[in-house]
Amino acid sequence: MPINERLETIKRHLAGSQNEKPGVHEVKSAIPKRRQELLKWNGWGYKDSKFVLNSKLHQLEFSGNRYPIGNKVLPNFRTWVENVFGIDLTVHFAPQGTSSNREVIKEEDIPKPIVNEEFLEELKELGIDYTLDPQDRLYRAHGHTMREIFILRASKFERVPDVVVWPTCHDDVVSIVQLATKYNVAIIPYGGGTSVSGAVECPPNETRMIVSLDTSQMNKILWVNKDNSTALVEAGIIGQDLERELAKYGLCTGHEPDSCEFSSLGGWVATRASGMKKNIYGNIEDMLVHVKMVTPRGEIQKNCQVPRISSGPDIHQFILGSEGTLGVVTEVIIRVRPIPPCSKYGSIVFPSFEPGVECLREVVRQQLKPASMRLMDNLQFTFGHALKPESSSALETIIDQLKKFYVTQIKGYDVHKMCVVTLLMEGAKEDVENLEKRIYNIAAKYGGMPAGEDNGRRGYMLTYVIAYIRDLGLDYGVVSESFETSVPWDKVIDLCRNVKDRIQREVRNHGIQFPAFASCRVTQSYDVGACVYFYFAFGYFGLSDPVHTYESIEAAARDEIIASGGSISHHHGVGKLRKRWLQQTVSGVGVNMIRAVKQSVDPLNIFASGNLLD
Repeated sequence: MPINERLETIKRHLAGSQNEKPGVHEVKSAIPKRRQELLKWNGWGYKDSKFVLNSKLHQLEFSGNRYPIGNKVLPNFRTWVENVFGIDLTVHFAPQGTSSNREVIKEEDIPKPIVNEEFLEELKELGIDYTLDPQDRLYRAHGHTMREIFILRASKFERVPDVVVWPTCHDDVVSIVQLATKYNVAIIPYGGGTSVSGAVECPPNETRMIVSLDTSQMNKILWVNKDNSTALVEAGIIGQDLERELAKYGLCTGHEPDSCEFSSLGGWVATRASGMKKNIYGNIEDMLVHVKMVTPRGEIQKNCQVPRISSGPDIHQFILGSEGTLGVVTEVIIRVRPIPPCSKYGSIVFPSFEPGVECLREVVRQQLKPASMRLMDNLQFTFGHALKPESSSALETIIDQLKKFYVTQIKGYDVHKMCVVTLLMEGAKEDVENLEKRIYNIAAKYGGMPAGEDNGRRGYMLTYVIAYIRDLGLDYGVVSESFETSVPWDKVIDLCRNVKDRIQREVRNHGIQFPAFASCRVTQSYDVGACVYFYFAFGYFGLSDPVHTYESIEAAARDEIIASGGSISHHHGVGKLRKRWLQQTVSGVGVNMIRAVKQSVDPLNIFASGNLLD
């Protein structure tokens, strides 16, 4: 059915609701069609946003004005970086070719495309936009694992997509998938490109033409239904665009993954994503009401949009976490909520990590639901302090010194052990005030003390800024990455300790001279357990193959996670990076069930990303 007819059907279906605003709501995307116009081609985020060394002050600062620390000197950060990683920021260590200053990869270093002329001819007849431009193809050949970014800076990919295709609606996707099936062409869906599991990398042994199906132009809100608290949204919309446009209706999804500035709704569904505010808004599977996917066998969708249905195994569970192996998510009906009238940040300092974990668990036991409550270990606590901009007045400096004196000298906290919880509370003003009081009372029982609203706000902001640090590290010979897991409450502390210890042992075993930076934070809490996020980094001076060394250390850390009772992933997904642990996670029978679904809907392996299964 053509899109105009489908929209008319939607309008008729929704007629009679006075609270309804049916019809297509055009979205001006913050991410352009050719993303390299705005975003880095060989690093994270916006081109105008990065950590740089101020040549006059010899201090690090953060460029651009997109974030609160933008265009501000960070007086403590250079010392922190040099001490933690054992580097000298006056010496640009990075080997030739790995610098972020390179503008582009030369065209001759990008593999020539494999072209299926018949496919492209029919695509052209349908009026669907596509390109064979080398830079467009390269941009969609990778996500954001350390390995992928390192290759971009220092080497070249064996295989990249042969053509980039930009559908503008569901029906375009149907046509593309039908043509791909007809001509035996491979498809890799591309949403925001923020994958950290190798999910959009092209299998090097794929000899067919590979289409990167970029959903970025499918970014419209098709309707909003306030009566049902739902919205029909195209899957290519970027998270920050979705929230900005829903705000015009006084609504939000509340889904804020760390990548929400760049990741897409379809990507959230395909990876079973989670956001920072899942406590009150839920994970993506809790928000999803209805989803439409195009596969080589046809479209998958339920015939009704009810809140719950008992109709055998839930087909939505085949789609959630499918990671581009079965088809393309095109449209999602998502639950929306009114924008909360009150939002308040907070923070709590604990003498050490263990009582912080106990506090989080007790908050869950009492069924309290701050939008976000995250515990940072001591290394992340000191890191956050190092990123604090210079004080604008002498009074602020004096106040900061008095606070430090009170915490360390009066309360007796050890600066080498203390940790911090950052809080975000949302809801009615009275409810927020009551929630804040109850959480602080619980924290006091575990030795915690309030540390101010500003610290909470800055800690929340650092979630978005921290990803930019890897680019700085690579310029000076440091590789870094993050990974996450979920774990039962009674294993949280042991798992955190075991994984950090394993990383340090592996670093020594690989002959790395300086200790690794290995830290963690507890980011999401559940009745039965929590999500733990790890960050680690090390200097690769003297290593002949830093990528292989890094991947070996991360694999060992993942083995330790599983041995300590953790999961293969909490929200990043499996991709290619973690599929070696999939059978161990879901059993051989479970893997065969996934394989059987794949064989049923995609017998020609059109969606040949190589994720999940070999």
